[in-house]
Amino acid sequence: MRRYGLNALILLCVMLGGYAHAFEVGLSGRGTVIEGLAAGSSSDESPTIVLVGGLAGEEASVIRDAVNAWPRLRGAGSVRLLAIPLANPDGAPLEFPPSGTAYRDHPESFALWRWIGIHAPDLVLIAGPDEAGLAKALQTGSAAAMGPIPARAFDPRELARLRKHAPVASRAHRELERRLHRSALELAEELATSYGHDFSQPIYTQALALIGQLRLGHLEEVRSLVEPYVNGTRDSLARPNSLVLAGHLVFAELARRTADARYLARVRAAADLGFEADGHMKEAMPYHGEFSDSLFMGTAILTEAGALTGQTRYFDMAARHVEFMRRLVLRPDGLYRHQPATDAAWARGNAFPALGLAWALADFPPDHPARAVLLEDFREHMRTLLAYQNEDGLWRNVIDHPGAYPEFSATAMIGYAMQRGVEKGWLPREPYQRSVAKAWHAILGRVGPNGALFDVCESTAHMPSLDAYLKRAAIDGVDERGGAMALLFATEMAGLGNSPEERAPRRLGY
Repeated sequence: MRRYGLNALILLCVMLGGYAHAFEVGLSGRGTVIEGLAAGSSSDESPTIVLVGGLAGEEASVIRDAVNAWPRLRGAGSVRLLAIPLANPDGAPLEFPPSGTAYRDHPESFALWRWIGIHAPDLVLIAGPDEAGLAKALQTGSAAAMGPIPARAFDPRELARLRKHAPVASRAHRELERRLHRSALELAEELATSYGHDFSQPIYTQALALIGQLRLGHLEEVRSLVEPYVNGTRDSLARPNSLVLAGHLVFAELARRTADARYLARVRAAADLGFEADGHMKEAMPYHGEFSDSLFMGTAILTEAGALTGQTRYFDMAARHVEFMRRLVLRPDGLYRHQPATDAAWARGNAFPALGLAWALADFPPDHPARAVLLEDFREHMRTLLAYQNEDGLWRNVIDHPGAYPEFSATAMIGYAMQRGVEKGWLPREPYQRSVAKAWHAILGRVGPNGALFDVCESTAHMPSLDAYLKRAAIDGVDERGGAMALLFATEMAGLGNSPEERAPRRLGY
């Protein structure tokens, strides 16, 4: 391995020790965690330098030395230094920009390319061979849709100079700052230009985006989109499944705002699927498929029906369904397996229970005997999730697996659930408000122009193994699912989720 000399000051600082801390960049093709080190400023708005080594498979120890030294250097604290001493631990072939499916193909290339892009440094310095052309690709491309990033060979003498004279802000860094400076309302309105204009399928992804539009005051547009399902033109339950049950939530939101009995009829049609013809409760809501997703899909529509009609049986059925699903998919450690065939704690497989209980608790009568149990279930799940949020504010696509990619949609959903919990007094303000702030910061930085999102896991059915969950495709661009969840989170952060017309119980009849 080629070695670079360090100047006397850096050598002295290494001897004295450093204060760098470690983080995870991603996974190699063989499942090795690609590790990073950070020193200096902790703010992503500070001038940022990234050091990369080990592209050929051999660690660049000079980078580790430099990072350890950085906190001891005068003036270094105002600059954020991020480093990856061994970016390619398996010595796999690299490609920049990477082709194929992230992070299934070229996993090392995707992990490095997207990680650098989303952190939007002002300068990347590369130690050792760069045969795959990372420096050139960063300068001419736009990793994570952030923009070009200056990159060149690592020189420790230059690094010593950069602590005093930070690099000029890159185009990528300026784009990151633009994203981070948006208010919650500004982001919600921006997302609303791309999401919430379609209800061709009465499923949850489209319904939640429409709820976001309603929160922004776009009532008439939403009413026109759902009209075919309430005037007899189309049957919202023609092809019922779990996604469709949750798709009926938009009818509940409209019923609250308009007192139009036609919307209530569609809510009840979906919720009544939980009952036999003689009125007895079924064992669980249908179409759950043993997925943890159903803790949202099947529960929220029941509590909405209960709130709108005043009928206790809907809350009874919601509590019954939650208990049934928890027996199937709740792990002893407090995380949810996505489905009983594997034990993988898939991110959205945990975000759906978080969202579902937060949604249900907002409507559950305070005196219902099951409410205290559901509230404790929610609190315990939030406590468990809190421990797995990464330093950038996200939850991994397999929540408890080191190196799994941080996932956008689950972060928005869990952030929403925690924010709702704090607002309602179900969770203490600290540490949850801090966790929400970190999640919101992460979402802000990962929503680009024209509704483009960063690292949204694709739709996921029964996966046969942990490895299959780890290799679910990560979408970089427009995604209906991620957009709906981000819009919901943004409107919650903007204070639009607790308006009197939305949450006030409207009893529309039996």
